[in-house]
Amino acid sequence: MSTPGAFDHSHTDGLFSFLAASPTPYHAVANAARRLEEAGFRQARETDAWDGGPGGKYVLRGGAIIAWYVPEGAAPETPFRIVGAHTDSPNLRVKPQPDMGSAGWRQIAVEIYGGPLLNSWLDRDLGIAGRLTLRDGSSRLVDVDRPLLRVPQLAVHLDRSVNTDGLKLDRQRHLQPVWGLGSVHEGDLIHFLEDEAGLERDSVAGWDLMTHSVEPPAYLGRDRELVAGPRMDNLLSVHAGTAALTAAASRTGLTSIPVLAAFDHEENGSQSDTGADGPLLGNVLERSVLSRGGTLEDRARALAGTVCLSCDTGHAVHPNYGERHDPTHHPVVNGGPILKVNVNQRYATDGSGRAVFVEACERAGVPWQTFVSNNAMPCGTTIGPITAARHGIRTVDIGAAILSMHSARELCGAEDPYLLANAMTAFLEG
Repeated sequence: MSTPGAFDHSHTDGLFSFLAASPTPYHAVANAARRLEEAGFRQARETDAWDGGPGGKYVLRGGAIIAWYVPEGAAPETPFRIVGAHTDSPNLRVKPQPDMGSAGWRQIAVEIYGGPLLNSWLDRDLGIAGRLTLRDGSSRLVDVDRPLLRVPQLAVHLDRSVNTDGLKLDRQRHLQPVWGLGSVHEGDLIHFLEDEAGLERDSVAGWDLMTHSVEPPAYLGRDRELVAGPRMDNLLSVHAGTAALTAAASRTGLTSIPVLAAFDHEENGSQSDTGADGPLLGNVLERSVLSRGGTLEDRARALAGTVCLSCDTGHAVHPNYGERHDPTHHPVVNGGPILKVNVNQRYATDGSGRAVFVEACERAGVPWQTFVSNNAMPCGTTIGPITAARHGIRTVDIGAAILSMHSARELCGAEDPYLLANAMTAFLEG
């Protein structure tokens, strides 16, 4: 733990900018790609033949990005060092027929994505963002980052038991946001977004849209040692992984190939063409080996020596609910990254993986902690076990400790993003 006020917040300031500019997975990967381009990486399109020469490359697919750096002299069987993360967060997503209304209110029809804390979306000013697909097959990102929508809570006068019996929300009836008054007209929302994106009317054929809180990230507390912001689960890890990959790519003498793999759809099971349970990572690693003149035998040798850090947020001990945590494992914010362990394979960490993580933290001079779930509580999971099982890669689950996980606005320590990025960098350097 460092002294309040003694920490350089430049990395966390950069995280603020990344969070604010990344209201959706599509924006997140576009911003990560922009930073990689500035560091000399170049896009490798999946439909093109790949050059296996040295340098940084990345693949974009929907809300996922895989980036890697081939050092000088890398052999086909050179192993990979992978930082894995995910780009999606629980939220309210727009339905295919979005325009609806009731009692003179104009509303937007939404579905519940992932497992959000539903009450955190009430009485909060929301914007809307996502991907518009045009009739010619191209796509355009759109981001209305101003108060546009709101899910109004029922007044206490009309629900007298809410403070004694608890808030009960029907996922279909109670979470449809309002955005105006008057009659409902089919196509209103998409026409509005076409105008916002500078597109011609009726040019949009499909959309992937979602809501987001427009309140910006901020330092919190007397000594500004805390951070409050949206989508830290798990854009905090994506931002740190991008910084770590660009730092590792600037080093000489690398003995492995550093990789960033940021997937979509972790919050609903990872089973998609852009999720960790899909073929994307395996295809990229195999094509990287083959483009350097390798064979399937070289691929097998490379993967046998590969290690993945699956990085996601984890639970800091809650000061008001200490009994919900394991009594002997108490991760705290600003205490460094956490090693996540579960013997039932909800996390992929084992003793050998722990050794890899500890070595990286010690080399980076970063403190670290351990998280184990309370035996009486179901344990969450990550992309770690999926990555280990699908690719046969030794995988270690780690992350940053936060409070209010899956809220529209989460809380972490101001130092932890920087500490996490330093540990990742040391790991990627091998």
